[in-house]
Amino acid sequence: MKMTDTVRAILANYDGETPGVKAGLARILMQGRLGGTGKVVILPVDQGFEHGPARSFGANPAAYDPQYHYQLAIDAEMSAYAAPLGMLEAGADAFAGQIPTILKVNSANSLMPPEAPKTQAITASVDDALRLGCSAIGFTIYPGSSASLEMFSDIAEMRREAAAKGLASVIWSYPRGEALDKDGETAIDVTAYAAQIAALLGAHIVKIKLSTDVLSQPEAKKVYEAEKIDISTQAARVAHCMQAAFGGRRIVVFSGGASKGADAVYDDARAIRDGGGNGSIIGRNSFQRPRTEALDLLRKIQDIYLGQA
Repeated sequence: MKMTDTVRAILANYDGETPGVKAGLARILMQGRLGGTGKVVILPVDQGFEHGPARSFGANPAAYDPQYHYQLAIDAEMSAYAAPLGMLEAGADAFAGQIPTILKVNSANSLMPPEAPKTQAITASVDDALRLGCSAIGFTIYPGSSASLEMFSDIAEMRREAAAKGLASVIWSYPRGEALDKDGETAIDVTAYAAQIAALLGAHIVKIKLSTDVLSQPEAKKVYEAEKIDISTQAARVAHCMQAAFGGRRIVVFSGGASKGADAVYDDARAIRDGGGNGSIIGRNSFQRPRTEALDLLRKIQDIYLGQA
């Protein structure tokens, strides 16, 4: 694998990191059709844990099979495949070395009572990730939850262990909690704050949602208005979230979100590209489509990041 100057420049932002961490990031950044460009498209399949099997895979029954997702990520020439322990174990040997993998080490479920604090259980370990040949671990935090400080402590400890053993860390940073309404969860000031928290916790890759132009926090709103921070377009909001991730010194990928039409998915990718984001982590909008349609959609997203669409 001959590393590109673009990838070398990205890795140079991770001063003081272990060679193993940088090697894991390089594997992801150099993989697939976008390899070497600094852009990535990652397949995450943790929705069965989060939302249940029928809601996740009923639209495309082939996707009940964990090996379907390995093959989809490989055939679509994606950058990596992320999933919880059981899903990765179901294909780790058969697909060893064919696609970088990210072990999702904590998870929640939709059977919890809605009034319970938003949190996730640790469901896998750093040693599991090593055993399965992963390039990174993935961990969700919920800034805004009354349980968030415990989650921060958990990922801080796992991140230290992962780095010491040569694995990168990806943090899903999703604002959610008792003090945030639905608009607040994707408000630009809150989303940028979530990106900053993930970076401060040591995330090598930050995963956040695309934001709206809502300003949720009164004190933050004063600053946005006084400093005339541009949040008028999705591309501008992406650029602002990149600022929050250490001025673009951290890789930031944006969630594909709930199922939507292909044109909306493409518009999101163009906004991420134009705002300087590093790419998409797109699950339901790919694997809930028939395989041929999913491959076409993922290729078009890659075309957009390559400046060809």
